[in-house]
Amino acid sequence: MGNCPYCRSVTLPGDTICYSCGRVLANIKSPNFAAEQQFNRGTVESTYMKTKRPSKSGIVMTHKGKRRNILKRRKNRFRSVVMLGLVAFIMLSPQAREHVFEKWAGIQEYVQLAAAPYHLYPIETTYTLGKSIDYYNSAGNSYATESLAIPTDVSSLYEQNSSFVYTDGVTPNATPESIQIINSIEVIINDAEKIPIPLNGIPSKSFDDKITTSNGHTVWWPGVGPGINDCKIGNCVRFNLSLSPGESARVTFAVNLTSTSYSWWSSTRVDSRIAGYEDGINVDRSGTFDDISERGGGSKLIQFGAKQWYNRGSMIGEDGPYQNYAIDAIQFDIVQETADTISASIPEGRSDNAYAFARATFDYLHKNVAYDKEAPVVARSGPACLAASIGDCDEQTNAFFSILRTKGIPGWYVFGALTDSTFQTWEGHAWGYILLPMSDSWCISQNIELDSCFVEGSVDVVNNKWLLHTPTAFIDWIEEADPSGNLVKAYYQPGVRCCDVERQRSFSTLEFQEGTGGTFQIKKLAENLR
Repeated sequence: MGNCPYCRSVTLPGDTICYSCGRVLANIKSPNFAAEQQFNRGTVESTYMKTKRPSKSGIVMTHKGKRRNILKRRKNRFRSVVMLGLVAFIMLSPQAREHVFEKWAGIQEYVQLAAAPYHLYPIETTYTLGKSIDYYNSAGNSYATESLAIPTDVSSLYEQNSSFVYTDGVTPNATPESIQIINSIEVIINDAEKIPIPLNGIPSKSFDDKITTSNGHTVWWPGVGPGINDCKIGNCVRFNLSLSPGESARVTFAVNLTSTSYSWWSSTRVDSRIAGYEDGINVDRSGTFDDISERGGGSKLIQFGAKQWYNRGSMIGEDGPYQNYAIDAIQFDIVQETADTISASIPEGRSDNAYAFARATFDYLHKNVAYDKEAPVVARSGPACLAASIGDCDEQTNAFFSILRTKGIPGWYVFGALTDSTFQTWEGHAWGYILLPMSDSWCISQNIELDSCFVEGSVDVVNNKWLLHTPTAFIDWIEEADPSGNLVKAYYQPGVRCCDVERQRSFSTLEFQEGTGGTFQIKKLAENLR
């Protein structure tokens, strides 16, 4: 008799394995075993398990002909280790247990991110986008008049000269990064006559000084004013087409721009090559709902925090009972009930965290609202989108804003166009901007003036872009403060057509330069807000 060198169980002369732990007794020489090592090139244990595998039940025959379960002791030892680990976990302090949970959650997120689907975006690209409008007159003499917003340069903090203002007397105030730069604009009539438009529409050209094309169409860019020939939503280009029976016309608004990716989200998920993430916001840096009124003089809360916004009039039909206001945070129970559901999902201790609520809303819509490729012509309101659990880009933006405004988080529209990563396919698009405050403690620790300590970031719900701008999104017009909502209505209804004139809009890439800086991935995965 002897003892197994691994588990110390009793062995008998002639035993080539230990029938308690199943390991090969290395001090026993076996011609067959030596031959197996030549081919398998593994460890003693792995070679044995490959060549002399016991039955799945673990039952083997002993040298005396008795049946014995060699896995039983292993199972018992495994259970003992598990029980020991469980007891040790229970004995930890609540703080230590919470730390373990956080670490495990981080591991889970890492594994999930590796397998998550993603979108691919360029870091920076210069291209020429053509927004074309085709008209066709099928009957008598007719006309069409239209306004096209003149796109402008956009920075990481829209219409602001500086972002963070530092109070230490040493650190220079932060300058916003450019995310969209307009290089040139021209109007092309019938793919032939080209009319250059000055950047920002300045100097302006009045209706009296309009340009007349060879076909009798007129073009001018008058600036903003109250007259019928002036712009309504900021500087614009206006044109008037005179169409004979059977005549068609095409107006192409060609914009050459440089667009750069930017992130307002401080996260390890953000590619380090993307500007902004170092000074961005996250759940740990976020302020509360009450802090919103203390940032930027509270102007965005006043301008874009109303619980009802953009009154479209009576919209009976596709909206069903949910009519009038596109954004509505008070009239229908479904919005408040959804906000309560989202609040209940937020971890303890973060119930008033503005970032946590906004991000949880973003993730909720991803999970519970499907994209509608056949959305109605008149966009569903936020409540209608939630009730139907389906919506397109502007409808899901309506829902997002409706929920955010139950907590006083400001949100405003962005209109433009969106393309794929190859810049081959375009479509009209709408998404949003939101304001989120940094916490007082973080601002003070960074020597930042509280009034300037916030982010205004782009959020595209249906395209999984959280606090992110990408070159694939062309910004045509960002909503301006207007209690009446008439500016948004003017953007949706940019012109008039007489009689039998048909109109069709399309987008295309007229010229494309290779992007600089490479590409990056954005994974589609809800955020762990612990």
